[in-house]
Amino acid sequence: MPTLMAVYAHPDDEVFAAGALARYAREGVRTILVTTTGGEAGEISDPTLATPENLAEVRAAELAEATRLLGLTRTLALGYRDSGMAGTPENDDPRSFHRADLEEATGRLVAVMRTERPEVVLTHAENGDYGHPDHVKTHRVAVAAFAAAGDPTRFPEAGPAWAPSKLYVGAWPRSRMERWGELMREFGIEPPPRRELKDVEGNPVEFGTPDELVTTEIDVADFVDLKRQAMQAHRTQFGPESFMLKVPPEHFGSLWAAEHFRLLDGPRGGDPGERERDLFAGL
Repeated sequence: MPTLMAVYAHPDDEVFAAGALARYAREGVRTILVTTTGGEAGEISDPTLATPENLAEVRAAELAEATRLLGLTRTLALGYRDSGMAGTPENDDPRSFHRADLEEATGRLVAVMRTERPEVVLTHAENGDYGHPDHVKTHRVAVAAFAAAGDPTRFPEAGPAWAPSKLYVGAWPRSRMERWGELMREFGIEPPPRRELKDVEGNPVEFGTPDELVTTEIDVADFVDLKRQAMQAHRTQFGPESFMLKVPPEHFGSLWAAEHFRLLDGPRGGDPGERERDLFAGL
């Protein structure tokens, strides 16, 4: 049975690939979600839902409901602590994922890859999507584990070697982002104001992916309702004032009928010069 593994930083990060995860789950693909942290430093949309002390426990329950809705096969946690947004005190917590040893974290993920044996792996972009330290570290660990999992000389204690075939990062095409802004204004919703994004070292981060770098477009039009429901399951993170959930349900598909990725490693399938339409293309 083919296996798709998504490696993301926090409970709720999976919703941005929720359409693809749900689609492949429905098609009989084993869908494995790995979260590197518990989301302890996340925001709380409504103080009646959680406290800073029990947020990780609440978010674990929210994730369980979201993955149930999406039909995922299994969810695993690497067990690190949330590092908070770039520039916050949580970045310096020695327990945080940002401060974790790269080799040790890579070994944990290699063990998961060798156990679950995915052909395709999804993770965050190298800039952490918007500079989030946990997203950046998750990307680095996923890339390192993708390379090491098939090498029997690396982490021999992690089990028999298994080499995944394709590695993708999420992509936000800039042309689509502009269209999203136009649509939201048509719905009477003001998109979040543009702000300068920086990573944990203070370097500027450019949001979105140039269209020409997007390699893969997955049709998820039949799964936009599930995607919305998965967002709503993460109640502490997507409250009623979340700009994405302000979009009327009947128009939600206008924003999310497709999900996009960029192939980092592995064979590119589909027609030359065209975007792939299947994460398993070329295998």
